Amino acid sequence: MDTSIRTLFRYRELRKTTINTYGLVYHWQGSNPDLKPLLLTAHQDVVPVEPLTVDTWLYPPFSGTWDGKWIWGRGSCDDKPGLIGSLTAIEKLLEKGFKPQRTIVLAFGIDEERGGIVGGTGIRDYLLSAYGPNAFALLIDEGGTLEAHSDGVIATPAVAEKGHFDLRMSISTPGGHSSVPPEHTSIGILAALIAELEANPFTPHLYRNEPYFTALQCQALVDPEMDDELRDLIGKARYSDKALADLEERLFRNPLSRALAGTTQATDIVHGGVKTNALPENAFAIVNHRIAGHSSVSTVKTHIAAVLLPIVKKFNLSLDAFGESLNGELSQKTSGHLKLSDAWGTALEPAPVTPWLKNPAYDLLAGTILNVVKTSARWNNPDIPVIVAPGTMTGNTDTRYYWNLTQNIFRYGHVSRFDKYNGAHTVNEAILADAFIDLIRFFTIVILNADESKIL
Repeated sequence: MDTSIRTLFRYRELRKTTINTYGLVYHWQGSNPDLKPLLLTAHQDVVPVEPLTVDTWLYPPFSGTWDGKWIWGRGSCDDKPGLIGSLTAIEKLLEKGFKPQRTIVLAFGIDEERGGIVGGTGIRDYLLSAYGPNAFALLIDEGGTLEAHSDGVIATPAVAEKGHFDLRMSISTPGGHSSVPPEHTSIGILAALIAELEANPFTPHLYRNEPYFTALQCQALVDPEMDDELRDLIGKARYSDKALADLEERLFRNPLSRALAGTTQATDIVHGGVKTNALPENAFAIVNHRIAGHSSVSTVKTHIAAVLLPIVKKFNLSLDAFGESLNGELSQKTSGHLKLSDAWGTALEPAPVTPWLKNPAYDLLAGTILNVVKTSARWNNPDIPVIVAPGTMTGNTDTRYYWNLTQNIFRYGHVSRFDKYNGAHTVNEAILADAFIDLIRFFTIVILNADESKIL
C-alpha cells in the first residue's frame, strides 16, 4: 500500500474539524474520558518573502530543501517545526498502534502572523463550545527555546507573554504653499513627538516573583560564559534590595535585558505629505509597544500622555489622548491637533502567568525536556546538566486567544538559536535537521508522558 494512503488510513482515527475554511482541529479520542485532554497548537501561515531578496536565498525560499544538514525555506523557523513536528509525532504513534488514554487535540491557526484575528479567534470559539472553559490539562504552542553550552543546557519554556499596544499619533495642521511655511510643519511636530518618546523610554525593573528573575537565577547555575561578578550579584539579589538595584544597573546596559524585563517601544511607521510644494496637513506615526507583565495597557497610555504633554504645550496643540481632552494651558487659537489612539484596536493586556512552582503541568513539561535532552544523540551525554527555567515571550502568539481553555499555557519550541541558520522572518531561513528530529522526539515524549501521568 502506498505510504500516503497508509497515512491517510491511520489519520481516520482522528476527527478533523475545519475552522474558517483553513484552520484545522484534530481530535484523537482517549480511552479515559475523566482525563483532561492535551492541547498542542501551532500556526500554518508564514510571513511573505520580499521579492527583491529572492535571489539572495541559497535555496528557493519555498522549496523546503534539505541539503543533508539544514532544512531551508520560509517558515522553517516559524512555525513549520511546531506544525509538522507535532503531526509527525502523531503519525509515528499511530504507526506504532498507540492508543491514548488521554484525549489529544491538535489546533492549527491560519493567520498568527497578522494577529490570529480569523484563525485564533475561530479556534478559540470552537474549542470553548466543544470542550468548555478550562477543559485542557495543558497547552503547548510555539515559543521558548533552549541554549546549549558545552557545560550544560538551559531551557526556557515561556510561562508568560507580553502585552501589546500600537500607538497612533495623528497630527493635523493648516495647509498652504511651501513657499510660506510656518516655523514647524506637521511632520516637524511629529518628529519632535517621536524624539520625546524615545528620550523617555519605559523604565525596566526586576521583580523577584517574575519569570525573568527566576530564569536569571537558573542561568547563573550553569552558564559557563557568565562572569563570576555577575553570577554573585544574581545570587545576592534574591534577598538584598541593594544587590537587586545593582543587578538592574548592570543588566540594563544590555538592550536585550531591558527588552526582556520591561515595556518596549519602537516607532515603526511614519507617513506624511503628498507633494514638495504643499504643506502637509496630516501626518501620523505608529509606535509599537510590548508591555511587561507587571504593567498594563492603561499604564502605557498614561505614560505616553504624560511624556507628550509638554510637547503639546510647546507647539500649542489641542489634544485628544485616547478619547480624553488634555489640552492644559493652551491659547484659544491652537496651531494644530494631536490625536493619540489605538492604531488598529488590537490592544492586548499581558497574559496571565502560568504557575511554575508546585505546578504538576510545569513539572511534567520540565521532566520531558530533561529526558529529551539527556537521551539526545546530539549531545550523547546523559550526565549533561540541564536547567529548565520559566521564560517570557516578548512577541505574541495565538495563545492570546486561549487563556480560558487552560491555566497551563506553555510556549516552547525545543530549538536553540544555534539550530537556526539565519533566524526567522529573514533571508536564508533554515533549521538544523538534527534539531528538528529532537523536536519531533519532544512532541512524542510529551504525549506519552501526559498519557501516563498521574499528576495532571
